[in-house]
Amino acid sequence: MYFYKEDLINIIKPDKPDPEAARVMQETLGGQFGEMRTIMQFFFQSSNFRGNATQYRDLIRGVFLEEIAHVELVQNTINQLLNDSGESSAPGNNGADGAPLDDAIRHANPHHYIMGAQSSLPVDAGGNPWNGSWVYDHGNLVANLLNNLMLESTGVLQKSRIYEMSSNQTLRETIAFLMVRDNAHQNAFAKALETLGVDWGKLFPVPNYDINKYPECQKYVDLGYHNAFFNFRLDPHRAGEIFQGQTPSRNGGTLQVVDPPQGFPIPLMPEMPNEHAPGLWDLNK
Repeated sequence: MYFYKEDLINIIKPDKPDPEAARVMQETLGGQFGEMRTIMQFFFQSSNFRGNATQYRDLIRGVFLEEIAHVELVQNTINQLLNDSGESSAPGNNGADGAPLDDAIRHANPHHYIMGAQSSLPVDAGGNPWNGSWVYDHGNLVANLLNNLMLESTGVLQKSRIYEMSSNQTLRETIAFLMVRDNAHQNAFAKALETLGVDWGKLFPVPNYDINKYPECQKYVDLGYHNAFFNFRLDPHRAGEIFQGQTPSRNGGTLQVVDPPQGFPIPLMPEMPNEHAPGLWDLNK
């Protein structure tokens, strides 16, 4: 069973509305290598795990639990990038002159306005719906861990490209945090492969990037987030039997199981009358 605390795993840094940034950020949410896939892939692998080597199941399940928080962070980041993006600059104008439509045509995914009331959608940057066929669970532990390592590695590659697509600090802060955490998850799956005798560093040279080149990543590296396994479990688990010792990543350091960071408030979304959102109706009138 799962419990919920209304906090974000990381801050959402304020910046101006940016529907273009929101559109590319959708890839991080609903793309083939996005957070919705990582949730479901690690969820199925941990739920379907066979045998009593539960330290591997607990490792995969622990990453799954954090991925729930990643989806929540990305959704709220997209929402803030879209929030007020369709408002006219004229005081008191609720978009009657077509400002939201103009933004949708010139910059954004129009479904952010037509379907979502300027909110996140379960799609990729091209507007294609998230696809469950991307979820990989072969049942074989080594095959699953290899696929998970490639999933996290490709996710970082795409995030590094998305980072370069926008200077918006709302987008860059979230992307930088996720890149560092993806590095930690790569370490988790690589370390698990090492314990099974797989020399993954020779098999394929990933991760092969330097997260220190991104300024927004540095503070998270200084906090040790690249080598940390966030423990979201309320009960005993065995993930620490795998996630320990020298990191397999070129970034160096020692792997540690730690408590998650203190949560951050979720921004309250204002009403949007021109989108009929939320569209409360007073039956007494």
